[in-house]
Amino acid sequence: MSDLADAVGRAVLAAAQVDDSAAIGVPEHLALINAAARAEGEARAILQRSVAAARGGGASWALIGAELGMSRQAAQQRFGNASDAAPDLPGAAADERWLGPVTAFDEMPELEAAGRAGWRTVEAGMLSHRMLRTDTQWEHRRIFWRTSLAAEKREGWQVGCRAFPWIYLVRDRGIPPEGT
Repeated sequence: MSDLADAVGRAVLAAAQVDDSAAIGVPEHLALINAAARAEGEARAILQRSVAAARGGGASWALIGAELGMSRQAAQQRFGNASDAAPDLPGAAADERWLGPVTAFDEMPELEAAGRAGWRTVEAGMLSHRMLRTDTQWEHRRIFWRTSLAAEKREGWQVGCRAFPWIYLVRDRGIPPEGT
């Protein structure tokens, strides 16, 4: 078993709250099925975001398809359509919006400008960020995914959202937004 499969297996056991040293009955099997299904959904979302990040970073559909063991056309059909536009928020409140489309190359200046106007990221979608309007300015920072954020938290950063392979941190500047 690979290290990745072992780590996923441990995570599924933990999410199902199944003790691997105890006898396993039908309720535990069902809990494992539920946790494994959730893990599969998360893995699909991570793959989707990884492809979007690779496209935003300049990777061609041919390179992505080769990495996935499929043709360029198959990769583009599977992953390309949803990444062309930011999702809509039907009935969204006036203090909520989507910022995008943005790529890995231009999203940080866009997030910086939005932060000065009082917007903070709370979710990253396909080439977009869901933003919430606040009464203060926000700083945004993008870091590579890691497990410990202790140093960042000591500096006042909090997780705005996670979008593999990135973690987007936000920090309240405590001053009124520009233009108000």
